[in-house]
Amino acid sequence: MRIAYLDCFAGISGDMFLGALVDAGVDPRVLHEATAALNLNATLKIEKVDRSGISSTKVHVYEGAKLAEELHTHPREHGPSEQSHQHTHTHQHQPKTQHEHKAGHAHDHPHTHEDKHNHTHGRSLTVIRNLINAATLAPAVKATAIQAFELLGASEAKIHNVPIEKIHFHEVGAVDAIVDIVAASAGIHALSIDRWFCSPLNVGGGMVDCAHGRFPVPAPATADLLRGLPTYSAHIEKELVTPTGAALIRALAPTFGPQPAMRVEKIGYGAGTRNSKELPNVLRISVGESGRTESDGTTTSPNTDSVTILETAIDDLSPQILAYVTERALALGALDVMSTAVQMKKGRLGTLLTLLADDAQVPILEDLLLRETSTLGVRIHRERRSCLDRAHTTVLTPYGEIRIKLGSRSGEVLNAAPEFEDCRAAAAKHNVPLKLVQQAANAAYRR
Repeated sequence: MRIAYLDCFAGISGDMFLGALVDAGVDPRVLHEATAALNLNATLKIEKVDRSGISSTKVHVYEGAKLAEELHTHPREHGPSEQSHQHTHTHQHQPKTQHEHKAGHAHDHPHTHEDKHNHTHGRSLTVIRNLINAATLAPAVKATAIQAFELLGASEAKIHNVPIEKIHFHEVGAVDAIVDIVAASAGIHALSIDRWFCSPLNVGGGMVDCAHGRFPVPAPATADLLRGLPTYSAHIEKELVTPTGAALIRALAPTFGPQPAMRVEKIGYGAGTRNSKELPNVLRISVGESGRTESDGTTTSPNTDSVTILETAIDDLSPQILAYVTERALALGALDVMSTAVQMKKGRLGTLLTLLADDAQVPILEDLLLRETSTLGVRIHRERRSCLDRAHTTVLTPYGEIRIKLGSRSGEVLNAAPEFEDCRAAAAKHNVPLKLVQQAANAAYRR
């Protein structure tokens, strides 16, 4: 099974993710083509840089002939020893995102009323969604990019207590942030990773200037996106996890914890803007094949591994809460969640809730079941499982390109199925029944 591990010891941002993807082997043309497809007059410049002695890849987004970041941002990030940049007015027309500046960038210039006014009117979620849907991108790439913006929009809407469609993105609605998310989505799918893993996230520290004053790092939108994920603050008094980085992590929904047993084939380093003396300002991605080390010291083959099962039977809980717990468990890294109708003592009808998880996710999922359900106990045990090797191929149908998920063993394909999200997006785009798209994809694969 092909897996990837994100080591976020210096946080994560959109441009760091792009650089790490390229450094790990993604063809730069994938990112260039995704950027061009947006029709935003944006281009990428990719170069090798040094970050505290580590050679890494830096991706710059240009809007026309100028660096896009400089067209849309102003100083807003301050550690304990830096001077705060004060605004003398609060002119504003729409709720906007908390972030007005990418982490790590710093420059000084006057901030006028007209400048503030132009920055206040950002793109709405509807505008960004339409922009992405209109681009000539694979359905799966569009789905991942839109999901990232919807996750961010949901956090902003909660913070401002307004409907999500009324949120006008500023920092993450600017050209560089849109390109970061869309190009990263293209790179993610180009890697064809079966499962993503991620370290705890170093969020940094200090204070950050937001639209509504100064807040401790992480700022409100980022903090909301990171709820339930393992985070810590160390090494540096700067904002290390940006809203774009947090949204991409949420969209990936990786399994958090230490690096799993794997045979690493490629390692990529993506550079942030700062070249800090405190720690290398890079995101590291390791790509390879999975292989688990058991308690006796042996390593299983890529086709077998061990999983932890958490289960509990409940007969006195609202189905609405059960559905909520299922969603939360998947968001917190459960490999799968199943509910089975059972008959319990005294003839009561109940639900057996079963969660599959890696060891790293067991404590947080155990806590979820004990806190959010009415159970008095959770059964936990380990089981071995045998898995097919997973891969993807793409077929061309009358409704566009559809990815086919392949399951094989010893080189023999045993299962092939169209990716549901690709089929759903194509069905919505062409206004045809979903089953027709699935049938066309299966027929194209058989041919």
